[in-house]
Amino acid sequence: MKPGTESFVKPGDELPPLTIPITRTLIVAGAVASRDYQDVHHDAELAREKGSPDIFMNILTTNGLVGRYITDHFGPRAVLRRVAIRLGVPNHPGDTMVLTGTVTQVDGDTAHVRVVGANGLGHHVTGTVTVEVPR
Repeated sequence: MKPGTESFVKPGDELPPLTIPITRTLIVAGAVASRDYQDVHHDAELAREKGSPDIFMNILTTNGLVGRYITDHFGPRAVLRRVAIRLGVPNHPGDTMVLTGTVTQVDGDTAHVRVVGANGLGHHVTGTVTVEVPR
């Protein structure tokens, strides 16, 4: 292998976990920042009327946290090329979400990372992120 062509990561590499306290402020701020004014993301009483025990995080906030997890790990040169996530159980205030990731494939400067975000209820988010890290 020529010098400088070594991969920056390899399949099977695990990213260190990121623990995120789920606060009421995080949920509401994420909803407002993404212009998601659905009452279930900011009004606990209306969320309860609709069958939820409390307000819950919107998908755009979750998507942003997944992106942050990847770019925090791979650094300022990292470029997210694809983020494909699926929501599971909700993130409610007072819980904690732990994001974990595993590199599943590497193609030159591009890595594919399987991401899971779990909280006290189970898997809040699962998905795959494709990230390019130019050398």
